Amino acid sequence: MNTGQTFITLGALVLLITTILNMHKNFGMNNQIVIQSKLGITAVSLASSLVEEASGKAFDQVTDEDAVSSTSSLTSVANLGLDPGEFFPDSVNDFDDYNNYNRTVSFDRGGTFNIRCKVDYINPANPEVAQSSRTWHKKLTITVTSGDLIDTIRARYIFSYFYFR
Repeated sequence: MNTGQTFITLGALVLLITTILNMHKNFGMNNQIVIQSKLGITAVSLASSLVEEASGKAFDQVTDEDAVSSTSSLTSVANLGLDPGEFFPDSVNDFDDYNNYNRTVSFDRGGTFNIRCKVDYINPANPEVAQSSRTWHKKLTITVTSGDLIDTIRARYIFSYFYFR
C-alpha cells in the first residue's frame, strides 16, 4: 500500500467513526424525546382524570342536594377546600374540596408525579384573576410536575352553576 492509499484508508476510517458517533448521538436524543413524550402523556392523563373526577361533583357543598339562588349561600373564599371531617377520596362531595389538594403518584415504569390543585372563584370575563368574593363560577387549576419531566403540565377547568326558576 502506498502513502496515498494509506491516507484514503485513514480518511475513510475517520469518516466511518464520525458517522457512527453521530448515529449514537441521534439515537440517544430520540430516546430522550420518546421518554419525555411518555412522561408528558402520563402527566396529562393524570390531570384529565382529576378534572373528570372534580367535574362530577356538586358545584358547592350547599348545592349538593338543594338549589341555591344567591351567591351569599355559597362557601366563602376563605373556606374553599375540604370541610371538617372530609377526607380524600371517600367523603369528597363538591368541586371546591379539591382546593389545596396535593398528591404524589408513582409508577413502576413511568416516574413519580406531584399533583397540586387550586380552586378559585372567578369572573368569566377575566378567568385568569381569582375573585375575592363568591361568584357562580369556580376554576380548578391542576399542576403536575415530575423530576423526570422537563415541562410542567397545567390544566384549567371552569365549573359554573346555573339556577333556573
